[in-house]
Amino acid sequence: MTNEFSKIIQIRWSDLDPNFHLRHSVYYDWGAFCRVEFLNEYGLTADVMTQLQFGPILFREECVFRREIRSGDEVKINLQVVKSRKDYSRWSIQHQITKNGDTLCAVLSVDGAWMNVAHRKLMSPPEKVFEVFDKMPKAENFEWLSGG
Repeated sequence: MTNEFSKIIQIRWSDLDPNFHLRHSVYYDWGAFCRVEFLNEYGLTADVMTQLQFGPILFREECVFRREIRSGDEVKINLQVVKSRKDYSRWSIQHQITKNGDTLCAVLSVDGAWMNVAHRKLMSPPEKVFEVFDKMPKAENFEWLSGG
């Protein structure tokens, strides 16, 4: 398990709304970017998932907005697993999006699982998922779920 995984975000002109602050849907895109970057960094790439015929799916995605983000802000997003089954077949990940060092702007939460893409059914993931998710930072209030 690592202590923190975070990425610096570059704000693009197209990320802004007519009020010149971040469009709501961009927060969700940043969460997906952060999760994929983590998976890639630890070797669970799209090529590996294609070869093993599985991929992640989301059941729920929710963002709580706390402070606006504007062009010129220095933005960082992190990720932590909040709860999971022991085999990582079901999981919840939370992202904190901060600006200018320590101002919490949004908390993004997702609940997900793994799907066999050939059979289009939920599945227990291959060992590689356990190896990678076991390295994901765990939230202070992390809990193991029953099942799996």
